[in-house]
Amino acid sequence: MTNILLEKKGLIAVATINRPKALNALNSEVLTDLDELVSAVKADADIRALVITGSGEKAFVAGADIGEMSTLTKEGGEAFGKHGNNVFRAIEALPIPTIAAVNGFALGGGCELSMACDIRICADTAVFGQPETGLGITPGFGGTQRLARLVSPGMAKQLIYTAKNIKADEAYRIGLVNAVYPLDELLPAAEKLAETIAKNAPIAVRACKQAINEGLQVDMDKAIVIEEKLFGSCFQSADQIEGTSCQSSIPLKQSVRCARRAETGFPALRRF
Repeated sequence: MTNILLEKKGLIAVATINRPKALNALNSEVLTDLDELVSAVKADADIRALVITGSGEKAFVAGADIGEMSTLTKEGGEAFGKHGNNVFRAIEALPIPTIAAVNGFALGGGCELSMACDIRICADTAVFGQPETGLGITPGFGGTQRLARLVSPGMAKQLIYTAKNIKADEAYRIGLVNAVYPLDELLPAAEKLAETIAKNAPIAVRACKQAINEGLQVDMDKAIVIEEKLFGSCFQSADQIEGTSCQSSIPLKQSVRCARRAETGFPALRRF
């Protein structure tokens, strides 16, 4: 991965898009690197949560590479869009939680990348936007779809039609991000959040992500069935036995073990 730095920190990993001279803009090479990142994370069962951020203090991802897009034909544009959509769907479909730590500009493809993550937090210097209509194109990496689902269709249409950028406080107000931090506190906050998630039962966390993501694609009756099946499946796991026993009336020796587990988290991922 030429343009992405991957660092493991215990049960979490931090992926940094490292193309600072281009404000971490997405070209075909970076998209391929992101696809490789997905494969690497999926192959490592020790990683329970992933943080994605950008290098430097100016940009998370400033957008798709305008230089590359300027030469595209209709067929080339469709292929470039498909490449980006396939990669972002793969990020979205990762079984572990993903957190976008947006440390600056998140425009066009950058905003779309952040929306492919489960959770978004940002620096107070962050700027979000879908500026594509000002360039004579539409969002191409899922922006028209994810933005409408996250902040409401009306707000998404306003942001996309006007091509206007919004600052961190407005992104928080409309629900695009969960929290805003001073720039120097952003990555530590993202890592702390990831570590908090990683301490919980990994099978249960993965099942919750699956239930939410799949449930959002169907009506409520079908969504409830998805939850029921995943809820039931947890009762085959050692994590469930350990977790629920720690909440019941138990001997002092086991209470000490459970208190220790609350501090250190569940052991390595255990299959059903």
